[in-house]
Amino acid sequence: MSIEWGGEFENKERAMARLMTVVPVALLITLILLFKAFDSLALAVLTLLNVPFALMGGVFGLALGKFPLSVAAAVGFIALIGQASLNGVLVLSAIDERRKSEPLDLAIINGSMERLRPVLMTACLAALGLIPAAMSHGIGSETQRPLALVIVAGTLSACVLTLLLLPVMFRLYTLAERNIARRELRVIRVQETA
Repeated sequence: MSIEWGGEFENKERAMARLMTVVPVALLITLILLFKAFDSLALAVLTLLNVPFALMGGVFGLALGKFPLSVAAAVGFIALIGQASLNGVLVLSAIDERRKSEPLDLAIINGSMERLRPVLMTACLAALGLIPAAMSHGIGSETQRPLALVIVAGTLSACVLTLLLLPVMFRLYTLAERNIARRELRVIRVQETA
């Protein structure tokens, strides 16, 4: 005698197992594309550090709607990876470009202000477009609502945190990079005098 779960539960388990493969592959491909965009592994990783903040917003959206993690919600999380990465690229590319001609703090402020409107526009586009699906209660809403809630809440949190936290992380990274360069320069000077 044996018990075997089938039907909807079996399909969900199969889809979740596939997503366990798809999500790391999506993150790896995103990292490669970011590396190509910045020509810097550090900036690519810094941009990907923005992704967990978007995912936290998606988790909050699911908790607010009292939905469990489903396949539709997992697809929403995959979409958030792309959205958060796009926002990170917008902000970091502006800051990095300005850093060549301006002091660090001024470059961070001006670069973030320059990309404020595009980041807000992408967030509003995704969030406002999916609000009707997030609030629906009709037929099929059990699939639409988790996806929409994840994307709306995750996009809004990614937007805010991209504009506030990512510039701070960039500044910390740059200062750490400078300190390492200064230590190396001191080591070289000590070796030359010895």
